[in-house]
Parts: sequence; structure tokens; C-alpha cells
Amino acid sequence: MILTLYIIILCYFLAGGIAFYLISKKKTREEARHNRVKYIAYFIIINALFLSIAFQPVIFRILGWIIVVTGFYELVNLFVRSEYQKKRFFLMSVFIYALFATGFLVFSCMEKEKIMFTFVILSVFDSFSQITGQLLGKHKLAPVISPNKTCEGAAGGLAVSLITAALIKELTGLGTGPAILLATGIVLWALLGDLMASSYKRHYNVKDYSRLIPGHGGVLDRFDSLIAGAAWTALIGYLIYL
Repeated sequence: MILTLYIIILCYFLAGGIAFYLISKKKTREEARHNRVKYIAYFIIINALFLSIAFQPVIFRILGWIIVVTGFYELVNLFVRSEYQKKRFFLMSVFIYALFATGFLVFSCMEKEKIMFTFVILSVFDSFSQITGQLLGKHKLAPVISPNKTCEGAAGGLAVSLITAALIKELTGLGTGPAILLATGIVLWALLGDLMASSYKRHYNVKDYSRLIPGHGGVLDRFDSLIAGAAWTALIGYLIYL
């Protein structure tokens, strides 16, 4: 099953690479270079996380802590750089982040199959929402918070994610319907986490959290959807076994 999942991910990446190549042909040289760097960095990240989940879950838990701690640092760093403006908003944001981060850390200790299912769904949604958004996007999803996100992109990412959920439902031990419902929740929470992370940047008038990851706007910019989507899986797992 691991090999099958990896082949699915590689096929998606190949399709995504072709799409990004076509998109980049219409971009400036600098924009095309940025897309290449972003694509390569994302490919490395996805492979590293996938292999850690599949073969060394302990490493994935360690990476989870690194992601959470670095994300917290980025939140605090923007607050400090703003000279401590909007203290109430900052404290509320840290509290919400702590809730999501706790769910993500609980998720990192769940059964490998459930972690893998969630990870694949999030990876597919993240990739194809960007691809369909750049190819077909016309209607802004949240123009003030995240002007690059479109309704078409979100719909395209959701559609491919649900198809994928039906293909890999065996990982959850659920039927097709419940697996699709679980995937829907993962995607919606991932989108919520993404928008909340973007809103935080907008409040402090910055484009990126940091430059720690080439082509991406920081650790939170890269992992916001993973943290939030994983928290949903952890919540559902807690409610089921309560």
C-alpha cells in the first residue's frame, strides 16, 4: 500500500509539474523561477514527510514539534517586528494556534495509516488548489485576506482530494462515504487554517512570515494547512474513541 501511495503522489507531482510548466510560460522570468524553486522545495518536503511517516513515525513526530515551535517563533517574531502592536489580536492568535498545534501533535502520535491518509489528502488539496486556481481561477475566495486564492482553485483541490479519498479509503478502515466525509473535513479545516495564517500576516502588513523555506513565505505559510487539517483528524479520532 505504501508503494501504491507513493506512486499516486509521484503521478500527481508529475501532473502538477506539467501544469506549472505551462503556467510558467505565461509568467515573467522571475515569476517562473520562483515557481520552480517553490515546486522543488515542496517536492523535497513532501518526500521527506512521506518517508518519515511510512518508515520512521518517530521522526515525523520530531518534525511535528519542529514545525510547531518554528511556527510559534514566526508568530512572535512578526509581533515583535511590529513593535508589539495589536496585543489582543496577537494573544488571541497565539491561543488559537496553540489549539491547532496541540491537535497536530496529537495527530502525529496516531496510527500510521490515519496519518498517511490525512497527509495525502492535504498534499493533494494543497497542490491542485494552486494548479486549478492558476489555470482556471477567476473568482476571488477571500480577496482581502488572501488575494491569490480563488473559488475555482478551492473547488478543484477539493474535487481531486475527494477522488483520492475514495481511492485510498482502506487506510481509514472506513467505507467510501465516511472516508469522503473525513476528507471533506480535512480540506475545510486546511482551508480555514490557511486563511487564518494569511489573516495574521495581513494584520501586520507583511507578505511572508520568514524566508526559512526557499520559494515559500515561511514555515507557517507552508504548513498552516497541515497543522489545521491534522487537528481535524485528531478531533474526529478523539470523538470516535471517546
